[in-house]
Amino acid sequence: MQMNPISKLTLGLILLSSVVASFAELDFGHCERVVKSWADSSSSREEHPNKDKRSLQDLLFFLHVPRTGGRTYFHCFLRKLYDSSEECPRSYDKLHFNPRKEKCKLLATHDDYSLMAKLPRERTSVMTIVRDPIARVLSTYEFSVEVAARFLVHPNLTSATRMSSRIRKSNVISTLDIWPWKYLVPWMREDLFARRDARKSKGVVVIEDDNPYDMEEMLMPLHKYLDTPTAHDIIHNGATFQIAGLTNNSHLSEAHEVRHCVQKYKSLGEPVLQVAKRRLDSMLYVGLTEEHRESASLFANVVGSQVLSHVVPSNATAKTKTTKSEASVTVTDSGSDKSEIQNGTSEVALNKTEAKSGNMTVKTLMEVYEGCITHLRKSQGTRRVNSLKRISPANFTRGTRTRVPNEVIQQIKSLNNLDAELYKYAKEIFVKEHELVSKKLVSTSKRSIVDLQNELRSVFGGMDDEKMWKFVSVALMLLLLFLLFLFVNARRRRTSKVKI
Repeated sequence: MQMNPISKLTLGLILLSSVVASFAELDFGHCERVVKSWADSSSSREEHPNKDKRSLQDLLFFLHVPRTGGRTYFHCFLRKLYDSSEECPRSYDKLHFNPRKEKCKLLATHDDYSLMAKLPRERTSVMTIVRDPIARVLSTYEFSVEVAARFLVHPNLTSATRMSSRIRKSNVISTLDIWPWKYLVPWMREDLFARRDARKSKGVVVIEDDNPYDMEEMLMPLHKYLDTPTAHDIIHNGATFQIAGLTNNSHLSEAHEVRHCVQKYKSLGEPVLQVAKRRLDSMLYVGLTEEHRESASLFANVVGSQVLSHVVPSNATAKTKTTKSEASVTVTDSGSDKSEIQNGTSEVALNKTEAKSGNMTVKTLMEVYEGCITHLRKSQGTRRVNSLKRISPANFTRGTRTRVPNEVIQQIKSLNNLDAELYKYAKEIFVKEHELVSKKLVSTSKRSIVDLQNELRSVFGGMDDEKMWKFVSVALMLLLLFLLFLFVNARRRRTSKVKI
């Protein structure tokens, strides 16, 4: 029986679809095996973690997830606790990284967890900060635009590219040297120049919408940015991939294939998420960007206190030691013009007056931190304003984030499902650690009171508790009366001087 052309076409389409389905099934099966194999090997490598994760080891690895506030911790905490000679040289620059430097105690980098393969695992403590994925993605977009906009001071893209490569000196690490900005900033810079050239060719361009996230005449709209191959590869679920050691900057040969499989088949993300959770569990410290003050306090009590306990007390009240190696790790956000170079050197000046001392306490560390972040935020705010002037009227503030449409927010949530789960888990860890430290502080306070009571008993040996506390109460009352007398006397003197 001869088939008509329509029947042949139908049969052909059925056969083709079955072949495609078979290939898809084979591809999913292959990906499933690849992800499972990686997850199993990751688990076996971590069978012997540190016996006590809360004890600071010889090397502190700060796994800095971009746009989580890690730069503040680096400058205002870690640079106050560690001498520049103790930092692993040029930590943020992978090409010059040398973790085997003698007496290297601090490694702060955007490198992912795969770097642990190059470190002495049993002698390394890891810390990180996690952020709500929606805020992190928005901040990544804003920072990419901000840094790229600095190059608009140049007449064209060729000039900007040539100049930026010329001023990247040996003692300065440019943002363009650091992952992920070495990919995101040049990409955004090229887009900004293309749009500026398009506006020039059109003549006068009237920008009606004041929403900076959807200002197509000036910059790439957020909703388009989110759906680009670059964003899918680097930004979405970025925290999970970084903590799992699977970024496009990974030291693992299988990282690209595993990441590609998870991006292609959403259901394969669970094993990766579980590995990332286990690694958070094993870390010395996990902070939250949204819980800024509580996170800072937790860091000071968990990490800072242990570093300070290892510092040898000195007669000096503060170190202001500056070395060539300190300048070598200076990070400048761009280096596209003179103002950017000045911003870079201002950070060097900030680091020169570090308050490292054997006499520092957790309390004074927090005071130094608060003063430092005020200065740092002010300088960062000024730099942002100056950068965004070049793409005015586009501007990013806390208020402008309310302009992001709900459908775009939902898009971010969907694309960052693993990060959303990881953030929930990080919050659980944070709450437990915060409660543990709070109980420890209360216990320490109680012990101090008991010690005071014992000391008083040793001084007033013959007194029972009731007589002793009566004596202390009378003494405190007399002290208060004496202070009141001094205060009143000082007021009288001031008044008499005014009358004269």
